[in-house]
Amino acid sequence: MVLEGNPDVGSPRTSDLQHPGSQGSCILSSGEDVQPGEEPIKYGELIVLGCCEEGGEETEAQRGEVTGPRAHSCYNGCLSSGDKGRRRSRLALNRRPHANGVKPDVMHHISTPLISKALSNRGQHSISYTLSRSHSVIVEYTHDSDTDMFQIGRSTENMIDFVVTDTSPGGGVAEGPSPQSTISRYACRILCDRRPPYTARIYAAGFDASSNIFLGVENESNVLRDGSLIDLCGATLLWRTPAGLLRAPTLKQLEAQRQEANAARPQCPVGLSTLAFPSPARGRTAPDKQQPWVYVRCGHVHGYHGWGCRRERGPQERECPLCRLVGPYVPLWLGQEAGLCLDPGPPSHAFAPCGHVCSEKTARYWAQTPLPHGTHAFHAACPFCGAWLTGEHGCVRLIFQGPLD
Repeated sequence: MVLEGNPDVGSPRTSDLQHPGSQGSCILSSGEDVQPGEEPIKYGELIVLGCCEEGGEETEAQRGEVTGPRAHSCYNGCLSSGDKGRRRSRLALNRRPHANGVKPDVMHHISTPLISKALSNRGQHSISYTLSRSHSVIVEYTHDSDTDMFQIGRSTENMIDFVVTDTSPGGGVAEGPSPQSTISRYACRILCDRRPPYTARIYAAGFDASSNIFLGVENESNVLRDGSLIDLCGATLLWRTPAGLLRAPTLKQLEAQRQEANAARPQCPVGLSTLAFPSPARGRTAPDKQQPWVYVRCGHVHGYHGWGCRRERGPQERECPLCRLVGPYVPLWLGQEAGLCLDPGPPSHAFAPCGHVCSEKTARYWAQTPLPHGTHAFHAACPFCGAWLTGEHGCVRLIFQGPLD
């Protein structure tokens, strides 16, 4: 499924695939090497929305103790185990040195028992549409010198350019054996025009090792636009165009915002200790002693403290000492995936209940954008960790106290 949207628009519309720049982190170019000094032509970038990887260590929150989001497993700018090869949190699609796209050529109407014989040629790309028990259509494809093809899926075979595995919203840990993956081994393919305006189109399913695709019904193309969401039924990808990425902040800008926020020396209004956002370079193993924490119902920012627990309301429920509102109390983490941000605005808002921080425009956009959940449901979620958003607005304005001196 592709959810067509633009970052400047609050609500995307949907269409079903089953029917007929930014200087972000962890980027892998899917194109081959270009000549020294020559800039590759970028079609766009695919970003895995911030769900957490299946498995991993259990957090204190899942054990019933108070803490923030999961420490090691979120796609907040990079995979927990590190971005390696074709399995990573972000992929840049560049123009290839030589076109590898394909286009429809010859159509055959045949009986279903003859499909295996008709598809025995591994050198011939083909798609089979099963219309009934006794009737199928096979479309043979031929080389297209005007397009580049990129394939996405769970398979680690060589024809897959971007390996994507199932993600677990909010970092939940599955009990017992790992559930069977819901992402297809050959989930989809993207064809990009090699000439301006470099239009990118997405198609259901990808070609397997035998250069074949089997579909129950005919598949129709969809033009990808900046902000399009691609539902792989187990993970969601965001498509950013080069023009859209120019509106997003760079990692240098995000770091400058972090330093500026820390230079203001925000203080805990109760403990009077100075608070500071930790550097992304140190990783996210556990909240730092200077880590800012927030009451997500009201937005008041404090340092960590152990009072005000309301365990009769839940393991993470605390009473804010300033306004007495009761709600989750979590550490604040700056969002590190620049491609998910709409503008380079100051980190003024946090998603509820996870505590990921970004600009007001970014927070309000994602809080109003329902993301796929399962096969039929949609729910707004944090783009950095995938936690379902709660509360009236899904995000909260942060209220910092400045230094008393």
